[in-house]
Amino acid sequence: MAHINLIAWDNGRGLTHDIRLFENALRELGHQVTVTRTPQRNHGWPWRAWAQRAAMFGRWLTGRGPRRYDLGLTIEHVHPGYLPMSRRNALIPHPEWMSKRDRRHLHRFDTILCKTDSAMKTFGGMGLRTAHIGFISTDCRREGVARDRAFLHLAGGSRMKGTERLLDVWRRHPEWPTLHVLQSPSVAAPDRPPAAPNLDHQVTFLPDVESIYRLQNAHRFHLCLSEAEGWGHYIVEAMSCGAVVLVTDGAPMNELVDDTRGMRVPAHENGTLNAATLWKFDEEGLEACVERIVGMSDAEVEALGQAARDWYDANQVGFPARLGHALDTLLR
Repeated sequence: MAHINLIAWDNGRGLTHDIRLFENALRELGHQVTVTRTPQRNHGWPWRAWAQRAAMFGRWLTGRGPRRYDLGLTIEHVHPGYLPMSRRNALIPHPEWMSKRDRRHLHRFDTILCKTDSAMKTFGGMGLRTAHIGFISTDCRREGVARDRAFLHLAGGSRMKGTERLLDVWRRHPEWPTLHVLQSPSVAAPDRPPAAPNLDHQVTFLPDVESIYRLQNAHRFHLCLSEAEGWGHYIVEAMSCGAVVLVTDGAPMNELVDDTRGMRVPAHENGTLNAATLWKFDEEGLEACVERIVGMSDAEVEALGQAARDWYDANQVGFPARLGHALDTLLR
């Protein structure tokens, strides 16, 4: 098995989550893993990278370690100083954060490992060697939680989930079921209108992750109206709960959810962010989707939720094989 250097910015949020998931997956495949936690983007990388390379060289001279890693696996942002430390290098990109600086170094990677089909098209279109691995997300299902036919929108600290427009649409429909919104104080609009009777907008942090899991499981319907996603953890986590998930009908969100296991809200292209296309959901389309859901029978809701859970299970099982095949091909 290979010795892999997993390189990423440990940002305390999504990338930290990715580091943990990839580290566990690589170890379960039998690989030895070293995690190199970098500063944000390239800030201060030369000194850290040179020091790590010098320490590695010293261990090699004394017979306590390899001269180079078999593989350097970089998540999201390119850190050039670490590339010489590995015999092979692969990048796992998130197109919406792929800056011009990052793109200058893409030719130095042996393979671009893509979480989504849309990423395959983006980086394949640049003439780069790509492999589709997909990804996994945490299983958030909790048994014994009573479910309401209510809607949940976990905005968190993101400004790219269509939150403000969603709130505006909901205020126009007092006849709809309650929408629960959980949003970080760091991104919530300071001059927002007062909440409607069917709108529970909580601008706060929940005390622990189990509180979030209970919230996810207590709602039948999850509104995940992202403008862009590198993977879409909060979409897949909602599917793990067996919820009916409404997503923006744009790539890669519509790769995760189709009409057999959720609902896609009509959307149109709305510019770009780095290497990703941004998508803006159609407000009338959202209204039609919500009206359709409100009129669904419990049996229909249960069937869509179960199909979402079935997809989640199949994806979780398939990821190690996809990742393992890509790494075997790369390291040959």
